[in-house]
Amino acid sequence: MAVVKLFGAWFSPYAYRVIWALKLKGIPYEYIEEDLRNKSPLLLQYNPIHKKVPVLVHDGKPICESTVILQYIDEIWPQNPLLPADPYDRAAALFWIKFADDKGYLMSKLYQTDREEQQAAVKEWLEMLEVMEEHALIGGKKFFGGEEINMVDMAFSFVAYWLGVIEDVVRLEIFEPHKFPLVSLWIQNFKSIPVIKENLPDADKMFALLKHGREMMLASKSN
Repeated sequence: MAVVKLFGAWFSPYAYRVIWALKLKGIPYEYIEEDLRNKSPLLLQYNPIHKKVPVLVHDGKPICESTVILQYIDEIWPQNPLLPADPYDRAAALFWIKFADDKGYLMSKLYQTDREEQQAAVKEWLEMLEVMEEHALIGGKKFFGGEEINMVDMAFSFVAYWLGVIEDVVRLEIFEPHKFPLVSLWIQNFKSIPVIKENLPDADKMFALLKHGREMMLASKSN
């Protein structure tokens, strides 16, 4: 039996992508929590380039970067596919995954900044939400790929859950459901899936972590 290990961090949306994929496919795995302020020798051995989580280790072989990991998982364990079989639909899905990956920096940009920098981050968030609303979720789809969750939904999960916690930390409301009704419906559908609902970081714990981190960062900037 193949041995599968996942190195992650409890608050990382990228680690949760891998957790959801493994659970959706019914793959047993060992989870290793990493302290990112004091990274383990194993993590540094398995991911010497970026030194980040998540890292999937399958039979002793490490795979890094969440999108790469999900594609690997989908090829090794084809049940409950995470990408469409049709070449065009697959290409479209990979386009939106890259779009989401390229916007991931907006999470830290929002909670690590204030004043003009923060307003610039808010503008970028709104532009991304408009693209999701007007281009990615058209056609009355329940999820990005239709009736079943796939890798695109996982890629945009930071909008569905992490954004709300960051909004609370910075005391701003960016996502207004009435302005983005399709995104709002997608968030409800996404968070209602048992595998997602049962595997999310504790919001209060994450709020405390981000609030402390933000206060420390802004204090260092002002000194």
